[in-house]
Amino acid sequence: MIDGSMYMQSIHGLDLISTASLVTIELFKNLGGAWRVLAGLREGQTQVDIPQSKDFAVWCHPIDIHFATKGLQGWPKLNFKVFHQDSYGRSELHGYGFCHIPTSPGTHDIECVTWRPAGSYRDQVTQFFLGGGPQLRNPDMVYSAERYTLQTVAMGKVHLQLGVVFRNFDKYGVEC
Repeated sequence: MIDGSMYMQSIHGLDLISTASLVTIELFKNLGGAWRVLAGLREGQTQVDIPQSKDFAVWCHPIDIHFATKGLQGWPKLNFKVFHQDSYGRSELHGYGFCHIPTSPGTHDIECVTWRPAGSYRDQVTQFFLGGGPQLRNPDMVYSAERYTLQTVAMGKVHLQLGVVFRNFDKYGVEC
């Protein structure tokens, strides 16, 4: 069996397109059918940050997860849901994003773009006055081809510093 570990040194920060007072990220590790988690958590949440510069939130959120696989299909991904608190104290979804875990060992700096569904003009007016806004019914849509049929709004970038270690890949003819 092939196995590999991922340790995330930090979720470095988030360049925000709009101002937000409190920002947090929910993380979900998405695995294909041949993959399983040997140690670590599949999901988690960062602490809340109050951005000092109003456009860049910073976390130092470590993640340590150990995977095993019988095949390379369904390479692991990190899914993000970014939440913020608006000026009225309402906690809202700020954006979605995902990135693939790198396929080579070592330390990697990754920028993951985030976005949210735009919704109709009525949705935008409702969001302005009442909060909330359109959300995805199916969270798997974040990384599926169906996403490209949506009208979306760019919401910034999540900066990651990932460390990846592989073991036994060479025994099964997989070059890293």
